[in-house]
Amino acid sequence: MKSRAAVLMDGPGDWEIIEVEVGDPQEFEVLVRFEAAGLCHSDDHYAKGDVPPLSYPFCGGHEGAGVVQAVGPGVRDLKVGDHVVAAFIPGCGRCTWCARGQQNLCDNGAYMMLGTQLDGTYRLHTESGDPVGQCSLVSTFSEYSVLPEWAAVKIDDDIPLATAALVGCGVPTGWGSAVNAAQVRPGDVVIVMGVGGIGINAVQGAKFAGASRVIAVDPAPFHREMALKLGATDAFESMPLAQDLAQALTNGQGADSAIVTVGIVTGEHVAEAVSAIRKAGTVVLTSMCNIDEVGIPTSLFELAMFQKRIQGSLFGMMQPTRAITDMLRLYKEGNLLLDELITRRYPLEEINQGYADMHAGINLRGVVQF
Repeated sequence: MKSRAAVLMDGPGDWEIIEVEVGDPQEFEVLVRFEAAGLCHSDDHYAKGDVPPLSYPFCGGHEGAGVVQAVGPGVRDLKVGDHVVAAFIPGCGRCTWCARGQQNLCDNGAYMMLGTQLDGTYRLHTESGDPVGQCSLVSTFSEYSVLPEWAAVKIDDDIPLATAALVGCGVPTGWGSAVNAAQVRPGDVVIVMGVGGIGINAVQGAKFAGASRVIAVDPAPFHREMALKLGATDAFESMPLAQDLAQALTNGQGADSAIVTVGIVTGEHVAEAVSAIRKAGTVVLTSMCNIDEVGIPTSLFELAMFQKRIQGSLFGMMQPTRAITDMLRLYKEGNLLLDELITRRYPLEEINQGYADMHAGINLRGVVQF
């Protein structure tokens, strides 16, 4: 079948809208018609060349929700008509990491930039027959896409699919950065550095975990305004101002944790976060960067003698198949705001405008509506 898709022909470059041929689902695979796809900054890293995919053309998108159209041989838990959210790390359930309860680190994550399905072959092709790489095995920037059954998490039919799309990445990644990686506890003082599509959910997670002060930091006025509406107690445009408040609140000690969720992280961002936390505090590094970025200009003496910790965080240190349903249950219970995160919906043809708006700081999460 044919499908409209946003692809990169090379990188750096803009997303181009082309028609692709979608193959039939093979063993343990499903065909999904996506209704909505989130415009996550991670996909923009591919377009900007920060993290180049391993093959071109490359169809982006790893955050999305849709409806199962067909199932391949061996599929047991999904059927035609099921509503699903794409999980960009299809946990195998058998590797060391899955066995340890760390599904987000599953060895299948190696396929995130490879472009093929788990059997090493392609399901998307150009009209001339050239293979099209799939982002994280799901490619939610294609209206129709084939993905492993383990990358399609069934959800309740009454949840709006555009809303559900957000829990495929941005929501659990931010939420878990606060709840799991930073281990926020009641009464904590927390700094969230960058409150776009990921950081705004770190704000929500920190609030839910009981932080007494959630200090949002972002140069974009709209982001600061929304952070205050969604759980932040304070909002500043720079880290020095946030650090001053954290120290004033803690007798000079500093924040219990600082969560780094800026759009493109540098070593200087991490160093600012390290300076802002107390003894035995935690810096959580969630943001992506140019793959060649190295080095953090911080005091090794301070790290050792003040017992500070820098903790990396992938998908909020959560298990995708559980996190997606957990987040949607919190949404239904009124403990997690999702609809408010969608600032604007774009047709696929305006995907580049959506990313321009993201960089301009005028949306929290843009969503492609097919």
